[in-house]
Amino acid sequence: MQLITADPRSLKDNPDRSRQSKSSPQSDALLCASIRAIGVVQPPVVKLDPEGGNSYIIVFGHRRAAQAIAADLAEIPLLLADPSDDLGAMQSFAENIAREPLNPVDQWRAIERLVALGWTEESIAMALALPSRQIRKLRLLANILPSMLDQMARGDMPNEQQLRTIAAAGQDEQGEVWKKYKPKKQDPQVSWWEVARALTRTRMLAKHASFGDELAQAYGITWVEDLFAPADEDSRYTTDVEAFLGAQQEWLASNLPQRGAVIEANEYGQAKLPAKAQQVYGKPGKGDLTGWYINARDGSVQSVAYRMPEAKKPQLIKDADGVEALIEEVEAPRARPDVTQKGLDMIGDLRTDALHEALARAPIEDDTLMALLILAFTGTNVTVASGASDNPYGHAKCGPHAARLIGEDGKFSFDRETLIQAARSVLIEVLSLRRNRSDSGLIARITGDAIGADQFLPNMATEDFLSCLSRNALEAAAETAGVPGRIKVKDTRTALVEHFAEGKPVHPAALLAPSAEEVGSWVGRYTSADSELEDADQPGRLEEEHSDGDLVDHSAADAEPDEGFREAAE
Repeated sequence: MQLITADPRSLKDNPDRSRQSKSSPQSDALLCASIRAIGVVQPPVVKLDPEGGNSYIIVFGHRRAAQAIAADLAEIPLLLADPSDDLGAMQSFAENIAREPLNPVDQWRAIERLVALGWTEESIAMALALPSRQIRKLRLLANILPSMLDQMARGDMPNEQQLRTIAAAGQDEQGEVWKKYKPKKQDPQVSWWEVARALTRTRMLAKHASFGDELAQAYGITWVEDLFAPADEDSRYTTDVEAFLGAQQEWLASNLPQRGAVIEANEYGQAKLPAKAQQVYGKPGKGDLTGWYINARDGSVQSVAYRMPEAKKPQLIKDADGVEALIEEVEAPRARPDVTQKGLDMIGDLRTDALHEALARAPIEDDTLMALLILAFTGTNVTVASGASDNPYGHAKCGPHAARLIGEDGKFSFDRETLIQAARSVLIEVLSLRRNRSDSGLIARITGDAIGADQFLPNMATEDFLSCLSRNALEAAAETAGVPGRIKVKDTRTALVEHFAEGKPVHPAALLAPSAEEVGSWVGRYTSADSELEDADQPGRLEEEHSDGDLVDHSAADAEPDEGFREAAE
């Protein structure tokens, strides 16, 4: 090669260059700014005009020459060469790809040009460091109708799925479809999805074929590789749907297992079971059958397990003369119910209105009212997270307690003692102060305060509970109780356990009685008219704040409120 200089305006474009479509304005502006600042770093490669004269034809470097003119340069360096035709085509292709990606249409045309010059697909892939599959894919797309390629070269590109469909169709089919959907003057954009839809043909994949090569040859099935599919899967397909389904049917008939039957499939690919058959979703039993069918959507052979109802045995009946005869049992036709489903819905609404009216206005004795309240907790629409169960996710079981109030005639039958026991049992099932989903909140604390539940609290001066107190709280409790402090925390705990061995101390945070402010806030939420409307559907829940004071002696009647221990009354 020889380094020369020349006016870029005197250079001629190569009519056989690789880049036929225009590059992006952004890349052209960036290249122009670079040339204006530092000049042309890599000289374009040119060759003498074969028609004679002193003019030069650009082999590659068209963009650099054009942007040098845009930068108003009088002369630029050039490399004068005489490359061979085939090598020049490859050099031009590779050089353009390295500088700016070619338009896909230009890539297809460049590969076809190289193949025409004698390059093989493997040699092109090796020279461009591309997979051979990619070269075959580009060659397939080069078979698209030329008028479609011209439209794509203008920047109106379909997506990959649409390209796949269009490229798989023949040129004749593409031409017929293009006549209908080619761009108009008033609408220059092509609706590629309509083009792809018109060229779509049903494909049967080889991976769904149960038959082998012998049946494929017998039915004249030729597999075509889908070059757009992932390289690590079997992407072969055929568009001869009838031949594919015929080969599947023959294979199925020859390989039908015992207790298997060929059944049909509906238009959605689902199996049509025999009349009165029930599909088996679990593990089939010995008496179950298997239906085999071909999914019309993808042509795959599929199976479904089902069982038939037991056949009714004929009855042996003797007539008046003693002659025996077998009579098959015939199912009686179903009679229309006395009340339809709509009628039952109406009855449910009328019953509910009457029940609510009676509960609001009818006279009810106190014991009966308590029994009704207990019974209400057993309704099928009532679910209570219970703290009485060993299972933290268990629910209240009020049914056994309410059943004690019902007599043999289906009506209330109980004495006062049974009623009270049932009421206590239901309250135990419902009310809870456990720190999980069963927590009843403030109402359980109000209930416990009303019945004096504090006196049933156990001795809390134990190693387990005292280990839950902070060092400061533990030392304050020891000081209040008159227990000398220790250097180690565990020694202080041991001393407190020994000091209250005969007592029943309770931590103030464990006392059930809520403060007047807490109760007043809770009551106010339901006495305010505005609050009733706001909370009617989703009543809120009061966040409780427990006292974190020291341990207090609850048993002494004259104890001060800030004592370190309080013992519960016996």
